[in-house]
Amino acid sequence: MIRTTTAATATLAALLALGGCQTARLGGVAPASIPGPGATYNEPILEEIPPAPSGAVTSEPLAPLPGTGSVLVETPTIPAPDLYQPQRAAVTAPSGRSAMVGGWTAREATGTTCRVQLSSSPALDLYRASATGCANKDLARITAWDYRDGEVYLYQSGGAVAARLNSSGGGMAGALAKSGAPLTLSR
Repeated sequence: MIRTTTAATATLAALLALGGCQTARLGGVAPASIPGPGATYNEPILEEIPPAPSGAVTSEPLAPLPGTGSVLVETPTIPAPDLYQPQRAAVTAPSGRSAMVGGWTAREATGTTCRVQLSSSPALDLYRASATGCANKDLARITAWDYRDGEVYLYQSGGAVAARLNSSGGGMAGALAKSGAPLTLSR
């Protein structure tokens, strides 16, 4: 019985080996169930689409719905937008932090003036600032600024608040932190 099984196994192995030699790769005939190479891809054919017509929208009375009586509803006339003219956005005055960026003239309580520059360049979690020609030492040492809740805070290096200002018309008005002396900034 063992010989029959061994002989049957050997015969089966020989048949499988011969069957493998009959593939299309080795010159034989490929079975119908094995797909050939796929279709080649060419560039897509682009159809030219004509532009949408433009013009005025007209209105006509709509027919009444069945069983609702003879009430006529008229659709409104809506002019079509001109597709070839770009739409212009409404111009708004800058507000918030972006409105504060730039050069300012600072006027101290003594009447002296100096220049303060508020930059949009980040400095950690604040923005860079600088002052030139300021007689007040606290104001002369500002290095950063921030805008929170409608107020501008000027900071010295180390994080101490040098001044706090509110927007006032085209400028800002407030006070120096240490002395409480009034301070205004204008363009």
